[in-house]
Amino acid sequence: MANQYVLALDQGTTSSRAILFDKTGSIVAKAQKEYDQHYPQAGWVEHDPMEILYSQMNALELVLSAVDGKINLSDIACMGVTNQRETTILWDRKTGRPVYNAIVWQCRRTAALCEQLKAQGHNDLVKKKTGLLIDAYFSGTKIKWILDNVPMARELAEKDRLLFGTVETWLIWNFTGGKSHVTDYSNASRTMLFDVDNLCWDKELCDLLGIPLRILPKPVPSGAFHGEVAPGMIGLHEIAGLPITGAIGDQPAALFGQACFRAGQAKNTYGTGCFLLMNTGGKRVISEHNLLTGVAWGIGTEVEYAIEGSAFNAGSVIQWLRDEVKLIENAPQCDELAAKVPDANGVYLVPAFTGLGAPYWDMYARGTIVGLTRGASREHIARAVIECIPWQLCDLLEAMEADSGIKFSELRVDGGASVSNIMMQIQADFSQANVNRPKVVETTALGAAYLAGLVAGVWKDKSEIEQNRHADQIFVPKMPKEQRDALYHGWQRAVGRSRGWIET
Repeated sequence: MANQYVLALDQGTTSSRAILFDKTGSIVAKAQKEYDQHYPQAGWVEHDPMEILYSQMNALELVLSAVDGKINLSDIACMGVTNQRETTILWDRKTGRPVYNAIVWQCRRTAALCEQLKAQGHNDLVKKKTGLLIDAYFSGTKIKWILDNVPMARELAEKDRLLFGTVETWLIWNFTGGKSHVTDYSNASRTMLFDVDNLCWDKELCDLLGIPLRILPKPVPSGAFHGEVAPGMIGLHEIAGLPITGAIGDQPAALFGQACFRAGQAKNTYGTGCFLLMNTGGKRVISEHNLLTGVAWGIGTEVEYAIEGSAFNAGSVIQWLRDEVKLIENAPQCDELAAKVPDANGVYLVPAFTGLGAPYWDMYARGTIVGLTRGASREHIARAVIECIPWQLCDLLEAMEADSGIKFSELRVDGGASVSNIMMQIQADFSQANVNRPKVVETTALGAAYLAGLVAGVWKDKSEIEQNRHADQIFVPKMPKEQRDALYHGWQRAVGRSRGWIET
């Protein structure tokens, strides 16, 4: 049957991926290209926007080459895009060149500005309009930094030549040959400039940060026609004219890919960071426990909201153990070492490399290892690294349960680290809830594909999508609650040790 395949671009923090899905939600082909991380100063994180674009194009070319001759490329119905969210790019619309590197969501360079905004009493205004807290995490202060610090940036803005976008905006603008300068509601929700109730840019917040409205993309529903692949895309001429019918931030994409379509359903993604989202339906929940709220997705006139908690460092902790500390040679080795010991022998690692996210929002916390004794071994360090990721999620779960009044009995999981059986069992033990891992763990890309395919008519409704989801394994808690609570108390004490290292 024609038009039964959907392409998804999954542009992440450390790599760009392209995946082709069929109507059952199964992967037909995929490719991944890593790209460089840049750390110009302590706490600063950057990417080269051109490298992001070329790595994404290269991954897509590899997928098309892999399936060419096996399927008719004309049977690909559409394409969806999902992306690392708050990462900020500004470019010259005339030349198409960025005026500065992409400032990554992890970057803390605007922490002092955020403290100043808080001291001036703007936090309530930001929370009321955007559902966010003032933090360097979000795009708004990153835009201001580029405008204020990059030569010619503000002058280009005044000449109406400067464009801002998060990564999906940057990709869509390039893939459509500069015809579409749009952002979907879910990504707009993470800028600290977007009124999530009225679904528009907020002039008062833009004026507060000195950001001209004219550089901002048009906010549009996540599931909608965003343009089509331009004929001049090098290496992609075979899919020229392919409609882009979905764009959504990576975490709400995973929520969609996990078929969490009903209010109260939640998922956690173990990626570079750790991201817990709960669908709250057509209602925005106001968090009293330092969580964030925003648009999960919009499809036509239908808008659904989510409440979210994020930990900045999850999979990146294992990368740190491999690349900087060089205690392991590859990620699976961390599991192997951790499995050799029954616990971490009192060792806790708090991975606040770029501060602490929800529910603490401490921009000045830093990574800490506590509980070391002479009996602490390489295996115990690996175990502490594995355990710090589920512990961070427990902090988020407790805050979300308090905000929502819902006690979690099941957590749907995905992302790179979710393939770790030992970590998922520890997660079930620490959270005292069943952990449900799907057969297809590429749920971020799958969510973008489902969203795009829903608009293009590949799937007729959400119930048809829901039937595609099948559990690979369900991890059931085995640890007594008393033991878990005692260990959690130790974790909370360790978090306290990580805070306040840098004077504000």
